[in-house]
Amino acid sequence: MRASERRKRLEAAHLYLICPTKPRKHDLATLVEAALRGGVDMVQVREKSLPDEEVLAAAEVCRQLCQRFGALLWINDRPDLALAAGADGVHVGQDDLPPREVRRIVGNDLLVGLSTHSPQQLERALREPVDEISVGPVFATPTKPGRPAAGLAYVRHAARHASGRPWFAIGGIDRASVHSVVAAGARRIAVVRAICDADDPERAASELRSALGRR
Repeated sequence: MRASERRKRLEAAHLYLICPTKPRKHDLATLVEAALRGGVDMVQVREKSLPDEEVLAAAEVCRQLCQRFGALLWINDRPDLALAAGADGVHVGQDDLPPREVRRIVGNDLLVGLSTHSPQQLERALREPVDEISVGPVFATPTKPGRPAAGLAYVRHAARHASGRPWFAIGGIDRASVHSVVAAGARRIAVVRAICDADDPERAASELRSALGRR
């Protein structure tokens, strides 16, 4: 896929699923297909502890499904694995490789995303060669143990200052809390447990997408 098409799809994306290679409730293919049917636009494979071969095998499962549904595939942390997996992008955190180094590795064809946790980090991110920014964690979440919640105030700040770049509110967002996040100004969200741990991932994705005002 050409870089221009990837960026066009990113602009149109609103619901971003971040999932481990071995979800608790469903096998990976079942989960991701259901989520995509429910309206997920982007899928990130996030796994820090497994061998590279297992991550790549999981990424291939997700790549094929994303291709079927016209969704974007991201790999967490590892630009080398993103290239090897044929992914559309790589997402890094504040303690990972700097975005400019990631861009040097993946070139201009792949998308680069960056996590931010404060207005100061957001301001720096807007000067970096990144295509997408995550804003959070909005609420405390066990997927980021020890990281304090940034709160809805940070979402409101991003809504005022990051409108020129696609950004996704993330962190503890679920069916019960998504409306407050939207009210704070978010138009895009990223979730983990709200879909991965749902009994019906397709319905969970559909409900979240509806809460964003999308069908």
